[in-house]
Amino acid sequence: MQVSILASGSTGNTSLITTKDHKILMDAGLSGKKTKELLAEVGVDIKEIDMVFLSHDHSDHSAGLGVLMRRYPQIDAFANTGTWQYLLDTNKIGKVPVQQMNTIEPGQTRTFGDLDVTAFATSHDAAEPQYYVFTSGGKSVAFLTDTGYVSEKVEKTIEDADAYMMEFNYDNMMLRDGPYSWPLKQRILSDVGHLSNDEAGQALVDVVTPKTKHIFLAHRSQHNNTEYLAHETAKEMLLEGDANIDEKLKIIDTSPSQPTALTEI
Repeated sequence: MQVSILASGSTGNTSLITTKDHKILMDAGLSGKKTKELLAEVGVDIKEIDMVFLSHDHSDHSAGLGVLMRRYPQIDAFANTGTWQYLLDTNKIGKVPVQQMNTIEPGQTRTFGDLDVTAFATSHDAAEPQYYVFTSGGKSVAFLTDTGYVSEKVEKTIEDADAYMMEFNYDNMMLRDGPYSWPLKQRILSDVGHLSNDEAGQALVDVVTPKTKHIFLAHRSQHNNTEYLAHETAKEMLLEGDANIDEKLKIIDTSPSQPTALTEI
């Protein structure tokens, strides 16, 4: 299994997971053109994508899904019932081909050849947010952003993965002292908001094991965080703290506009 975080941030999110049998997008928050360009940068033709898994309805995760489904009929798209219903009711992604729509509900694991996908509910101000653990060839990668907190149930679901994409959205001090309105700050800080650097770091400390070799720091706010602060917090809590990790663990920064290298998990 290989992973590239193609783009991560408030301007749009999408990631690539490859197995022997599949090439999968996790979220589709960019235009079809931009998604095609980012995939090409890591050596993948967009026509090879056969599945997309959607986390929730917010535009920075879903805006490009309708275009991809209409343009590439080989793509099967997966989301839970609540997310599909909201997207259809609001027409946020336009008319989508019904034959390409598929459901995966929180708590469910579905198998697609050499790939198992487990969905789990998160806490965010969307219709029915959920994220996923992808498992193939004895390796697993857990994706988790856009959640106000990480429950014990979620930790149990994602623990002992080989790799993580984890939200490091904001630095507490930068958010509190920053330019956002107080209602928006309250929303971000709330249980249906986002994870701070410290909260994300603590969640990782709780779930990583020596099996974990890669951690991608994702969904970093461009106004309330910096790459340095996110990376140093993760490094301090994981590499210099009491986390049960392998010395070869790599902490990888992601970008809103540049893909990470296609990484073997």
